[in-house]
Amino acid sequence: MIQETMDYIEKMDPEVGASIKEEFARERRNIELIASENIVSEAVMLAMGTCLTNKYAEGYPGHRYYGGCYAVDVTEEIARKRACELFGCNHANVQPHSGASANLAAFMSVVNPGDTVMGMSLPAGGHLSHGSPVNISGKYFNIVPYGLNDETETIDYNALYDLAQQCKPKLIVAGGSAYPRVLDFKKFREVADSVGAKLMVDMAHIAGLVAAGEHPSPIPYADIVTTTTHKTLRGPRGGMILCNDDDMFKKINSAVFPGSQGGPLEHIIAAKAVCFGEALKPEFKAYQHQIVLNAAALADELLKQGFRLVSGGTDNHLMLVDVRNFKITGKEMEHRLDEVYITVNKNAIPNDPEKPFVTSGIRVGTPAATTRGFKEPEMVKIGQMMGMVAKDFDGTADEVRKEVNELCARFPIYA
Repeated sequence: MIQETMDYIEKMDPEVGASIKEEFARERRNIELIASENIVSEAVMLAMGTCLTNKYAEGYPGHRYYGGCYAVDVTEEIARKRACELFGCNHANVQPHSGASANLAAFMSVVNPGDTVMGMSLPAGGHLSHGSPVNISGKYFNIVPYGLNDETETIDYNALYDLAQQCKPKLIVAGGSAYPRVLDFKKFREVADSVGAKLMVDMAHIAGLVAAGEHPSPIPYADIVTTTTHKTLRGPRGGMILCNDDDMFKKINSAVFPGSQGGPLEHIIAAKAVCFGEALKPEFKAYQHQIVLNAAALADELLKQGFRLVSGGTDNHLMLVDVRNFKITGKEMEHRLDEVYITVNKNAIPNDPEKPFVTSGIRVGTPAATTRGFKEPEMVKIGQMMGMVAKDFDGTADEVRKEVNELCARFPIYA
């Protein structure tokens, strides 16, 4: 079905069709280790290309500003109810176009421009939308960033408490895009309560782990929870907001529409519904458990190869790898791995001496590789190949490229 779809697009538009086929070839050829990426099922992919893309549906099910929404109302309600069942919460807004959109709406529902917000700094592993100066969240709010303990490279909850007492934030944001350790939501709640702040958790990276019980859930502790629907959750690119409180849900709905978005993407919402349905199946729990096992196996092998891991390892699906032991930069390591068909992204490490476009590290994750069928033996092999590339790229590139080709042939996607 996927091949037929691409063939049809190429027939109707050769230029676009060719570019799509090129990306499809790359995904089949490369080992995907970018922590925020995954490989969706055919059902999720096809749902995004349905006739629902034709329908405007501003508003919410049963309360639309357009006629003819009775079918998409059903689709959106399925997505919303499945999300609530999956995460054990009372309310879900499935309309945000992305994680960043979800975060902006979440901010708007609990704080006003100029209010003080505490969020993890970008260099410490936070996300742009948690208050980076270059993002709208950093421009509209008074952001007080928190970082990591320099020795442990993990969140220091005592320091977090002290900082909160000093700045008295109205909102504290927990979560990040490059934090490899378990987040203690109970401690975040205690800090927030000590200053009367709201607690928002962005669980975009760990949503799949949370759904499967591989990471503690923020739902019992947070006032508001945001997430993407891709990454570990293995759905379409999009966002979502969850909560338990009825009044908070009304504020969230208003902040999404009309506060920050217009018409929802009902074809993407359909794909979210399919994704949530897949995540409610028993095999999804086994898949998430394997993600964690694979991450641990890869982390152990990288340490054996001489890499330094930020915080010493990982508790979840990702690790932050310091490549300075090999006298190279993150940018160079990303390039070398790309040349042998292993895809990662350069990433700053805490107190990184390099510029953001150079970095001293790479971020590595196991969701997509696990979707492909890789288990611990394959992850060990990948760690060994990464070591070979770091130590002697010119002498080992051909050998590694050959081994990657063999691995990907054994574990094809969309076979």
